[in-house]
Amino acid sequence: MAAPPPLDHASLLGDLQAVRRAGLLRLRDRDLPALETAASLLDSARNREGAVEALLRRAVARLDAGTLRTAAEYTLGLAQGTRDWPASSRRSRSAEVYRVSEERFRKHHEVMVLGQVAEHILALVESGGEGAPDDAPEDDWTSASHRSVDVRAGGRPVRLTLHVHPVDLLRNVDVVVSPANTYFALPEPYKSSVSASLRRTASVRGVTGDLLDDPVHDELRDWALKNGTAGRPVLPGTIAATGPGALAEQGVRRIYHAAAAVPRAGTNDYDVLPADLTRAASRVFALLAEECERFAPPLRSVCFPLIGSGRGGLPYRASAAALWAAVEAELARGADWDVHFVVRSAAAARTLERLTAGSRPARDRSAPGRAV
Repeated sequence: MAAPPPLDHASLLGDLQAVRRAGLLRLRDRDLPALETAASLLDSARNREGAVEALLRRAVARLDAGTLRTAAEYTLGLAQGTRDWPASSRRSRSAEVYRVSEERFRKHHEVMVLGQVAEHILALVESGGEGAPDDAPEDDWTSASHRSVDVRAGGRPVRLTLHVHPVDLLRNVDVVVSPANTYFALPEPYKSSVSASLRRTASVRGVTGDLLDDPVHDELRDWALKNGTAGRPVLPGTIAATGPGALAEQGVRRIYHAAAAVPRAGTNDYDVLPADLTRAASRVFALLAEECERFAPPLRSVCFPLIGSGRGGLPYRASAAALWAAVEAELARGADWDVHFVVRSAAAARTLERLTAGSRPARDRSAPGRAV
């Protein structure tokens, strides 16, 4: 039997570049000796293609959350809905993440991104798969990026949908809740936060990538002027509604900006209180009830991120519990909303599942939920 090929950074980088060109759907047609060797050392139970894809997902999950991980997900076709995208489209979307031209991304950022993935593959192999971060995908999140979970609220069955992917990949959700500071000052679109991603995806750009319109920023500014809050903070829990901009093409119809982060004077930090998250979520439902019939068809679905779990510093469970308190109360009173949560990591999704487990029907408490 021939000895396995040497496993080094250069050989892994070459295989990763081959995956980038081919995409996940064509792994069967590609010779990937270094990746196959690494995958077989960590996972001998799956078939060749499944083991390589699982390895890629584990390595990418170890990258710093933000532009690096997001660009890696798009580059390799790991982001939800991109596994069948051509290489050119994946590169174009990755370049948008870094706000550079495709040519500059190809020459500079792409090699850096894939090089980091190769580094983490080597680290996984050297550790025997140990030491993966808490947010590394596990269970069946590697094969399904969203899942329905049946729970009970007020004694009646309701269904939640959990998404594990970047917020800008949401499709056909009427209202997306966007975290905001109490000044409703949006972050720059090149940042990695939920609100920056929504601003970036909602913007309108020309064929060369030039910004033609920044509708979410402009509408939020107009809201502040209309309500007399320009330049001064609102109370935590205040909700401002804007249109979706270019997100309308993805079936999103409204963005509800939830003021929850209170800037700390003299620093770049924020304070986020769980009570303010509960108040904000309750007001999201109040505004949804007020607005729903103004649209045809009426607004019905709403999606929450785990507000405050990024720069706000709240643990996943604290954010999830604060939001769930309002969600459960709303559903318990008989409201018929279609409620979604969107998170970036499997760890956050598992936290949400554990949190809602106490509200699940007894027959489902031992089950992780049904994949959809």
